[in-house]
Amino acid sequence: MSVLEPLQITDTHVVVKVPHLSAFGLVWALEILWRIWNNRNPIRGQVLLFLRPPNPKTQKQNLNVLLLPTNIPLAEVRAKQENSVYIQASSNCKLIKDQSYSAHCLNAYKIQPKKAEFDVDFGPNFHPTFEIRLPTNTEEATVTVRDETYSDVWECEVDLTGPRRETVHWSVPAEDSLPAEDTLLLVRTQFINRVSAAVLNQLLDKLLERGVVTDDEMQSARTKTRAEKARDVIDTVRRKGTEASSVLIAALYEVDQCLSRVLALR
Repeated sequence: MSVLEPLQITDTHVVVKVPHLSAFGLVWALEILWRIWNNRNPIRGQVLLFLRPPNPKTQKQNLNVLLLPTNIPLAEVRAKQENSVYIQASSNCKLIKDQSYSAHCLNAYKIQPKKAEFDVDFGPNFHPTFEIRLPTNTEEATVTVRDETYSDVWECEVDLTGPRRETVHWSVPAEDSLPAEDTLLLVRTQFINRVSAAVLNQLLDKLLERGVVTDDEMQSARTKTRAEKARDVIDTVRRKGTEASSVLIAALYEVDQCLSRVLALR
């Protein structure tokens, strides 16, 4: 603390000479600049697309667009997108925390919201960042994500015909094909090693809905480790015969088409 002698005194002002200033203001300004720099520094992101089933009444379908950090596993996101089909596309992009982005598609009836901020705090639900409403007869569309300066940060032409026309059939294999329980036996080891915990939980839900497993069997399986749960699911279903095994094969195709193709179940 020091006493400053006034150089001039008027009716409205006092003029003093300050020989030096505190460093507090400088440190405070540097901290603000550092926070701004960190917030504006791009991080590796991913754009994931999920197509929801068409509405026959409105003749429209929804393409959900999710902006996420690249370190979030695709399997976790897919597990939360019920009744939606993952559209495989190039997903890599650069995103900036707290910056606003917008989605664009010439084929769209409507895109909502118009703008959305990118936040790195996601999960566990993984809600869509944007919802693009399209005609049900849309076979392909170009989707673009733009930043606040209206610059393209991601763009991809996606094919919507395959997922839109895929249908899951809960049927028993033809007589001249290998019985479903034998098919499961052939892929048993691969299934146990490859299936994720999230997919197993969805399979248990579908098996319970179809009456393939009981409540007690489902609850017992859920308490086990991932590998033990996978072993319990496939062995329990196999022992119940062809129809039950067919339901599991169809359910796996519905929940995880990638794994189903790897196991050559479809």
